[in-house]
Amino acid sequence: MMHTAVGWHVELEFMEDEQHTRAVAMVRLPDGTEVRAHGRASRHRVDSNQPRVGEEIAGARALNELAMQLLTKAHDEIDADSGRTSHPINV
Repeated sequence: MMHTAVGWHVELEFMEDEQHTRAVAMVRLPDGTEVRAHGRASRHRVDSNQPRVGEEIAGARALNELAMQLLTKAHDEIDADSGRTSHPINV
């Protein structure tokens, strides 16, 4: 049996100022659907300015939201295809 390799490219973009980092994560699925999610991080005024840390936190939060949206999308597709309510998909 031959299997087709499928690849997804996830894009992350960051917007930053001195106190805040915002991240947008986007994945384009093979059917052309785009799923986007957002994440935020805030630097406490006594913390040193470490943009990389803000990017890691905001990026992780955006990717976590993206994962949850993909799980919901898959769950909805299972329900639509089967015509019944399926068991929840756990993380």
